[in-house]
Amino acid sequence: MIKSKIRKKILYIRKKKNNKNIKFSFSKILKEIKKKISSKKIVGGYYPVNYEIDILEILDNLEKKIGMQLSLPVIKKNNEMDFYSWSTKNLLKLNKYGIPEPEKIKKVFPDVIFVPVVAFDNRLYRIGYGGGYYDRYIGKVSYKKKILKIGIAHSCQKINKVPTNKYDKKLDIIITEKYILK
Repeated sequence: MIKSKIRKKILYIRKKKNNKNIKFSFSKILKEIKKKISSKKIVGGYYPVNYEIDILEILDNLEKKIGMQLSLPVIKKNNEMDFYSWSTKNLLKLNKYGIPEPEKIKKVFPDVIFVPVVAFDNRLYRIGYGGGYYDRYIGKVSYKKKILKIGIAHSCQKINKVPTNKYDKKLDIIITEKYILK
C-alpha cells in the first residue's frame, strides 16, 4: 500500500481514537529520556494539531520539573524547518498551515526531538504528513550532533511495514499508551 493511502486510513483511525483523550505517562517518557541524556538539554517538541497526541503537558513538566529548555519547529521554505527556543509561558503565532510556532528569536539544535507520527512499524520507521520536514531536519542535524528521536503515537497507528525510501529517517523510540518500541 502506498503512503498516501496508509496516511488517509490511519488519520481517520487516529481521529476516532483521540476523541477519548488518552493520557500518556510523563514518568514513562521521562525515564526513556533520562536513559539517554542528562536533564539540562534542549527538547524539540511539536504543537499538537489534527488529532495528534497532545504533548504540551509533557513539555510543561520537562521545563518546570526537570529544567529542560524547550523548542518548537518553525517552517521554512523548501519543506525545511528549524527549532527555536520556546517556553510554555510564551505566546505562539500561526504559520501558513495553522500550526502554532514560536518567535524566531533563538535558533537551537535539540538533543531530543518528539516527532509527530501518523503511522509506524516495528522497525521504528514512521509515516508523517508527507512533507518530509522532520526527515530533512533529522538528516541535516544528525551531522552536527547526536539526537534522540522519539515518536509519540497510539498503538492503533502501528502498521505491518512502512514503505521507505532513502530519505526516510528511523526513530530511536516510539512510545504508545500500551508499549514502548526501541
